[in-house]
Formats: sequence, C-alpha cells, structure tokens
Amino acid sequence: MYTETMKTAFVYSDECAKFDYGSSHPLKPFRLKLTYDLITACHLLSSQDPRLVKPLIARVEDLLTYHTKDYIDILRAVNTGEYVAGAEAYGLGPGDNPVFPGVFDWSRLIAGASLKAADIVDSNEAAIAFNIAGGLHHAHTSQASGFCYINDAVLVIKLLVKRGRKVAYIDIDAHHADGVQEAFYGTDKVLFISLHETGQALFPGSGFEHEIGEGVGKGYSVNIPLPPEIGDELFVHAFTEVVPHLVAAFKPDVVVSQLGVDTFRGDPLAHLNLTTNGFCHVVRMIKAMSSKWVALGGGGYDIANVARAWTLAWAIMNDIDAPEGIPESFLQRYPDAGFLIRKLRDEPFVIDKRKKEGMRKEVDRVIKYIKEQITCRI
Repeated sequence: MYTETMKTAFVYSDECAKFDYGSSHPLKPFRLKLTYDLITACHLLSSQDPRLVKPLIARVEDLLTYHTKDYIDILRAVNTGEYVAGAEAYGLGPGDNPVFPGVFDWSRLIAGASLKAADIVDSNEAAIAFNIAGGLHHAHTSQASGFCYINDAVLVIKLLVKRGRKVAYIDIDAHHADGVQEAFYGTDKVLFISLHETGQALFPGSGFEHEIGEGVGKGYSVNIPLPPEIGDELFVHAFTEVVPHLVAAFKPDVVVSQLGVDTFRGDPLAHLNLTTNGFCHVVRMIKAMSSKWVALGGGGYDIANVARAWTLAWAIMNDIDAPEGIPESFLQRYPDAGFLIRKLRDEPFVIDKRKKEGMRKEVDRVIKYIKEQITCRI
C-alpha cells in the first residue's frame, strides 16, 4: 500500500527543458517548463502531497536493456552536437532527429525520469507518478525516429516486466506508438493499446487494426486507428468501447500511459480535433482503471495546449478541481507563448453531423473488428 504522505509524484527538473532541437524544429522542450510553471501557478504543486521529485540520469546499462550498444555508442558520439560519419544509418541527422548539443544527455535525463517514476510507483511510494518529459514512443532498438532517441516507455515496461509485473500500456497520442508495439509484439506480459490517427494519413504509417501481435503475443497488441478530424465524442466512444473491458480482463499490476496532446485542435502535426473536454474524460477513465499508474507525456506541438492539457491531467491525478482561468501572473510572464484561450478548459467543438456520421461508421467498423479478434483472446 502506498504511503499516505505521497499518493502522487511529479517527476521533473528544469534541466529537462534546457535542450534545443533547433529553432525550426516542432518539438520544443521549453513546453515542459511552461507546463511546470502553469501547474505551480495554479497551486497544484504546493504541498507535500503531491510531491515534486527530481529525475535521475539513466545509466547506460538501463538504456541497453532495449537499445543496441552500437546505437548507444553513436548517440554518445554525437552528444557534442557535431555530426559523426555514419550517424544517418541510425536515423540521426537533418530533419526529424537532429544532432544537437547534449542529445545523449537529454535522452538519458528523460529516460531516467521515466524509470524513476516507474520505481516510485512499483515500490509503493506513490500510486501515480507523472513524467511530462517522457513518452518518446517512436525510438527503435537501433534507430532514432519521430523526434525520439531513447524509448523511455519501453525501458519502463521492461523494468516492470523484469520485476514480474503485468503491464497495460495505453497510448492516446495522435501518432501510433510503433516503437513500443515493436518491443512487445510477441509477449502476453504486456497489453499494448494505442488510439491514434490512421496511418493512412499520418506518420509513422502503421498501427492498423489487424496488427494484433504474434506468437504468444497474438491478441495483446490493440490498435484503434481513427479518421482525421474525429473530435471528442468519437474519440471517447472508441476508447470507452474497447479499453476498459480489455484492461479489466487483463488485470495489470501497473498501467503505463502516454498522454500525448497532439490530438488537439490546432496542433500543427495532426488533425484529430480533440479539446480538453475529450482529453480529460479519457484521463479520468485511465485513472479509474489504474491502481498503480505511471503517466508519461508525449507529443504536442502547440505549446499552450500542452501546458493547459497536462495541468488539467495533473489536477485529475490528484482529485483536485483546477481553476477555470489561467492565472494573470502566468500570462504576463509568458505573453508570447500562444495562450489565445485564457482559460484552462476549451469550449466544446461541434463536428458537422453528416461528417460525424461517416466517421462513426469507420470507428464502429474498427471497434467491431477488435471485439471479434481481440476480446476473446485475453
């Protein structure tokens, strides 16, 4: 049983926000400090419970539980920010996964924060631990991908499985969690669930409903590809129809979730049209099914949306009603951060009825397939 003095833990340091992918890159680590500062401005981190925990630096041995030695060696070699011959074979270079000063240090810090969160939860120090910097779910064993260099979600799950835990992984990022799926496609110790915009429209082009695992893992990979522009109602519908039942049947010891918010309206890299209303509904459902919960951040490229959404998620984790308005002192501190909405919560966004009915048919087709192919196996 967790101690009464530490029910939740927020794993964070400003060091997480000090790295820079480059001025033109869509992933801005600064969004992490923006989120932390909004959480503190809303007085959601002002007591012993919840508790702020500084991350540890992941050891190279930790990284090698999933990633190959040659990949770790090349990642260490480019830590200066200078290109090294052959790095492109590992997905490193101009574009999605740039070489920047401290790229290896950044990767170890983020991985260490997620591993710390997992250890806090598994050792019963807290029921919930949230690392907003984590959730870098695209990295592969020997390759950076989709802004992700080290797959901290995989490292967390591997740690927990090694300790004998059954893990349910729930990913609500707009992009398919291909790196995590790949790592656990052949095991029945991990229930993998990813809701995402269809790979027909979005990177990484995978995560179709027929990807259900292999060998003893057949039926333990669950993909819910969604049409673009789906909005809150149908996203929540898809989640509700599939996820709670599967998690209840699997009976995990720990839930690990990736709470990416590139699903939101206005995000420059995806098109799912969610608002804080649908996001918070799903976060509450994850909390309700999780006696032990390791929560990770993820995507989100409108930094104001990121800060608002993860502030609300943290409030939900602590059973606290977040304020309606964003504190004026915070807005004055960050006048150029894009807070066009001066409230934490969005107004509902209504999808055209005819368009929504067409999308509902596709969502229900996927749900029907999953219920026929997956539900009977777990």
